[in-house]
Amino acid sequence: MSTPTDTEAAQILVNGYQKLKTELSKRIVGQDDVIEQVFIAMAAGGHALLEGVPGLAKTLLVKSFADAMHLGFRRIQFTPDLMPADITGTEIIQEDADTGRRKLIFMRGPIFSQIILADEINRTPPKTQAALLEAMQEHSVTVGQETFALPRPFFVLATQNPIEQEGTYPLPEAQKDRFLFLIKVAYPTRDDEREILARTTGTVSSVIEPVLSGEELQQAQTLARRVPVPDHVTDFVLDLVRATRTTEDGVSAYVKQMVGWGAGPRASQHLILAGKVRALLRGRTHMTVDDVEALAYPVLRHRIVPTFHAEAEGVTVDHIVKHLLENTRRPQGSRVL
Repeated sequence: MSTPTDTEAAQILVNGYQKLKTELSKRIVGQDDVIEQVFIAMAAGGHALLEGVPGLAKTLLVKSFADAMHLGFRRIQFTPDLMPADITGTEIIQEDADTGRRKLIFMRGPIFSQIILADEINRTPPKTQAALLEAMQEHSVTVGQETFALPRPFFVLATQNPIEQEGTYPLPEAQKDRFLFLIKVAYPTRDDEREILARTTGTVSSVIEPVLSGEELQQAQTLARRVPVPDHVTDFVLDLVRATRTTEDGVSAYVKQMVGWGAGPRASQHLILAGKVRALLRGRTHMTVDDVEALAYPVLRHRIVPTFHAEAEGVTVDHIVKHLLENTRRPQGSRVL
């Protein structure tokens, strides 16, 4: 079988995404933006953090994604007593049946899968949260003097509850930065909630069929990196991200007053990578400023630290991102309908 051209590979990606949405719609009502952002994160080779109040089907969404793909899936329920070894695995002493000697054997933990659901990740102490850092960044786990590679593709999809803070441990900035997106899961519309009630209080059960493979996702990741980015789009990304840093020349008084710490270079990288995937899903062979604007919120909202003044005034990070988008000059003639 011949290797598909980039155009053919892009069409395969779009068709796969449409099939995925069709399967997910058997269980998930609405949430189109959330589904698209989770898929973009995965096709870009990144991880996603889903934030929303209880009962919005965050866990069900991630489980449904796993069911719709030919990928290994493990769910880790994060609790205050969870230890790093409960995630990565641990060494145990085992007797060799042939020699009778004892030796250390590494028993792999649930992290050795392809899709990891880190449920309520902010309910476990920083020591255990940090166990994910190497896995998310390096795709490997080090135990003792040995390093074990994780299966590919590898994604961490984590959930957290933003309203109940008692007994929780906010994620350190270094770990939040590892997530490509922070995705806000909002309340459903009235019509969507009516449909949810009809589905979940009846007797109908939905079976999701796998429609995407790990190989296809890896091909999408490779294809996305080949999508060209015009210079004016790169300039827009740089202008937007650097405008979050109060040490930069020309930063607005609003940002200096409302932002304690701005986004680092990984924000620019993730904006470009995610924007390339979004362009492909919309049938384009190049990235535009529209892609950057559409993904600025999930990329930046967990990388900007507001000041105490901003919190006292009720200014959220999304308000700050909106200000940045309104005050970052778009290149003329760059809008795509």
